[in-house]
Amino acid sequence: MSVKIRLQRNGKKGKPFYAIVAADARSKRDGKFLEKLGTYNPNTNPATIDLDIDGAVKWLQNGAQPTDTAKALLSYKGALLKNHLEIGVRKGAITAEQAEEKFAAWETEKAARIQAKKDGLSAAEAEARAKAFAAEQAVNQKRIDDAQAAEDALKAEAAAKEAEAAAAAEEKAADATEENAAE
Repeated sequence: MSVKIRLQRNGKKGKPFYAIVAADARSKRDGKFLEKLGTYNPNTNPATIDLDIDGAVKWLQNGAQPTDTAKALLSYKGALLKNHLEIGVRKGAITAEQAEEKFAAWETEKAARIQAKKDGLSAAEAEARAKAFAAEQAVNQKRIDDAQAAEDALKAEAAAKEAEAAAAAEEKAADATEENAAE
């Protein structure tokens, strides 16, 4: 029986969620599997991968062949490195302690890179929010200025009409006094 480590699709249309499984190569993509090794969620940024590294290494040592995508995920999480180190321990090239040290060093370095990416994404997101907020404030200030200018224009127009009405009233009063004086 040929065993493959592959992805089993779950989730709804447009929102995939995968299970990383060890399955018989002849079984259907979403069908029967031998063991669930983890999950992969590509909808988050960065993608969320939960993997039982020891279980994956056990299957790799027993001859399971990962698909291309599963191989990339196993490599990303370090299962292939751990398998490589364990082969070195079996051959006597390195000791088990050295293998554990190398794997732990790799894990800490990988965690630092992932955290740096998350920090960069959150900083970029915060910067984008700040730009959007500044743009919104500028638009609001322009609206306030436009409203104030329109109000000032209305007041000036009303004052001009008032002055015109007052001038007309004075003219009428002056005409009336001239008529009274002429009589």
